Amino acid sequence: MTVTPLPPVAAPAADLSVWPAGTEERPHGRLAVGGVPLDELAESHGTPLYVLDEAEVRERCRTYRDAFPEADVHYAAKAFLCRALAHWVEEEGLGLDVCSAGELELAVTTGFPPERILLHGNAKSPEDLRTALRLGVGRIVIDSPAEIARIAAAVGPGERQRVMLRVTPGISAGGHAKIRTGSDDQKFGLSLRDGHAQHAITRVLGQPRLRLTGLHCHLGSQITDVKPYLVAVRRMVGLMARTRDAHGVVLSELDLGGGHGIAYRPGDPVLDLTALARRVRAELAESCAGAGLPVPRLIVEPGRAVTGPAGVVVYRVLAVKATPERCFVAVDGGMSDNPRPALYGVRYAPRLIGRRSEAEVRRATVVGRHCEAGDVLAEDVPLPSDVHPGDLLAVPVAGAYHLSMASTYNLVGRPPVVAVAAGTSRLLVRRETQADLQARDVGL
Repeated sequence: MTVTPLPPVAAPAADLSVWPAGTEERPHGRLAVGGVPLDELAESHGTPLYVLDEAEVRERCRTYRDAFPEADVHYAAKAFLCRALAHWVEEEGLGLDVCSAGELELAVTTGFPPERILLHGNAKSPEDLRTALRLGVGRIVIDSPAEIARIAAAVGPGERQRVMLRVTPGISAGGHAKIRTGSDDQKFGLSLRDGHAQHAITRVLGQPRLRLTGLHCHLGSQITDVKPYLVAVRRMVGLMARTRDAHGVVLSELDLGGGHGIAYRPGDPVLDLTALARRVRAELAESCAGAGLPVPRLIVEPGRAVTGPAGVVVYRVLAVKATPERCFVAVDGGMSDNPRPALYGVRYAPRLIGRRSEAEVRRATVVGRHCEAGDVLAEDVPLPSDVHPGDLLAVPVAGAYHLSMASTYNLVGRPPVVAVAAGTSRLLVRRETQADLQARDVGL
């Protein structure tokens, strides 16, 4: 078979806009994050390898605190959580929102104040609720009518658990249908449109062991437009006004969730955080004034916008295969350490690191090692035509929904996480070994 050469493309500019702010280009094609060359980390820790820039995480926490000085900022732990990250978030003054007993237990046993934690989830298990009440979680966000009586029955005599109610405001926003959570046709929350939210408020207020502090909504993920948040403010304030009129209760908190969009490739749209904060504050003040309500305490829940751009994943090339249509570059990771391209069609911008290539640049498809045709990490991306086995590829914006969504597909262990800061590195999460995987298999 004759293989038709793939046409060359223009070499990509050295655009580091989606990399951690402290990323440096060094001689001979080397790239350093947090003052540490990525190729050195790959040699010492192996690949695949997640690298997390501590300074970038902390700076993004501070950016949110500065943008929302009168609000409570809660980091969404589902994006990525480990003990060190919980410490960084707590030290920078953020709260935390969690979705399971596992996330909650890890945070609290690491020293995170439980009163600054919110527990989410559309189907909380009995263990989730027992753990939340035992550890004294700050808020439980009620997501369904069945939870109201379950939580109230579990609260001890003479105690009151603070709760919020998750409302579905009927707004479709987000970068993909699978991550749009504010519309009426998905599993989260209680609908504002059909009256279920109002009915649930009545039921919660009738439970003496529950204290309803406010309302919660989450519109989706990867939202890059401010307008959906403004519509949500108006609708949620309207419900708060109806609650006051019907029950004489003025709710003191409004949680607008997160979903703030970031760039995965240079030129991707992002959410303007400064504009979001300014316009949400103005809309909230205006809507409350119109309804005759005091302005509630605002809560926002960024996740990927805090850790996503702070992370990099490093792979080693295992094989290069050309077909008449394309060139496949296969690496030693894949959908087990990053399922997002397969799930959501996310596009990344991988880069050759560790050596400088003078070869012409061609289009390539970076694929993983797993037994799935859909195990594609980056499709149709510019890479030097002399990429070969043993080379290193690094992919930016890997700090959110990579390790947290990783699996052991094909019994491949999950990669380690290394933190970098001021020219030093330290292991945060060790690599999952074959011994770890086999220790769980006890049924022979």
